[in-house]
Amino acid sequence: MEVILADYLGFCYGVKRAIHLARSSAQPGPASTLGPIIHNPQMVSRLADEGVDAVDSLAEVPGGGTVIIRSHGVGPHVYDEAGERDLHIVDATCPHVKKAQMAAHQLFKDGREVVIIGEKKHPEVKSIFEWSGRNAVVVETEEEAKELPPCDKLGIVAQTTFSGDKFRNIVNCLLEKSNDIHIVRTICTATDQRQKAAIELAEKVDLMLVIGGKNSANTTRLAQLCAEKTVTHHLETASELQDAWFHNIKKIGITAGASTPDWIIKEVYQKCQRK
Repeated sequence: MEVILADYLGFCYGVKRAIHLARSSAQPGPASTLGPIIHNPQMVSRLADEGVDAVDSLAEVPGGGTVIIRSHGVGPHVYDEAGERDLHIVDATCPHVKKAQMAAHQLFKDGREVVIIGEKKHPEVKSIFEWSGRNAVVVETEEEAKELPPCDKLGIVAQTTFSGDKFRNIVNCLLEKSNDIHIVRTICTATDQRQKAAIELAEKVDLMLVIGGKNSANTTRLAQLCAEKTVTHHLETASELQDAWFHNIKKIGITAGASTPDWIIKEVYQKCQRK
């Protein structure tokens, strides 16, 4: 049985940066992330063991303490509130997310109707919405895009981990909504690379394993894309592997979301090699 790793998988730059900042913040004393720093329960648990816990609100952080803004980013009011409480802020917002936030903010300032293409409930999208003056519309599907009314000036940004193909399809639906449209394609390079590599590998194998948090949007999207090409399973750890998956399988492909740690990928890879 041959086991093949995708050319691009696992931690992206933004996640590596966030983990580094979190670990560095814990050295002088305790630090807290506002929400899970990334969407990977195993990594969040490991950071907790290292002194970086996750809190749901700034009220849980002691006055004068350190709060880490997670990779998905937050709205401007969080920075204001943290400043009022004299909290030390470590901003681990992914640079690509920051770009999307600032793009939405500028489009709003330019007097445009802002459309965010992404998942309504995703924390990154919520943070971009906050920077748009809370006036943006979030669109997830072509059907939703078609229902939007026409406007004089339209501005479009995207969730950084959104599917490139779906983004293009939705944009095509929005082109008829205005004669003055400014599109800022804020899907990050790492997302494009991982999706393309996963699709190419899925076309060559009998089974794809997609590793990453079940709450990770980019990992879930990888699994969806791979499932269009071959039999696919989304798992968080090697303990979820099932012998029945490998019956009559000759080639296994492995990919992983941008928030999946290397040690988990290695465990899955090694266990598959023993099948």
